[in-house]
Amino acid sequence: MAALVTLALGGSYLQPQENQADPWTPQQLMTPEALAKNLAAGAKRPVIISVAFPVLYRNRHIETAVLAGPGRDVEGIAALKAAVKDLPKDAEIVVYCGCCPMERCPNLRPAFRALKGLGFTKIHALNIPANFNTDWVSKGYPVSPPVASPGVS
Repeated sequence: MAALVTLALGGSYLQPQENQADPWTPQQLMTPEALAKNLAAGAKRPVIISVAFPVLYRNRHIETAVLAGPGRDVEGIAALKAAVKDLPKDAEIVVYCGCCPMERCPNLRPAFRALKGLGFTKIHALNIPANFNTDWVSKGYPVSPPVASPGVS
């Protein structure tokens, strides 16, 4: 299990685990193209959860995605748990970040592990090889408009 580290500046984050093997199987990876096709088809939509940094979410996010917050943070995992607390364990969930190349993402793996630990059985990690802008926005896939920050007009 990851160790909790509290920083002197007041933040807490989950220290990376020694074993950084991906917590998902190849079948649990979803391509941006596949998710975009699902959204365009009007099929039953999965629950889409962003575990990115709030500033990235506010800038642009996948249409209908909810923000849980950074998966690397204790607060982000708590928000993730709150976001899924009323979902059935067999709900289809797509979790994504896109802050950086997926292989280095500090948020996706802890969030995916948390969902698995909560007993969810239909979790997918959105495979964003470069970043959200390159692999989703620039391809014209559906995004929500920027969200204004509180107190900013």
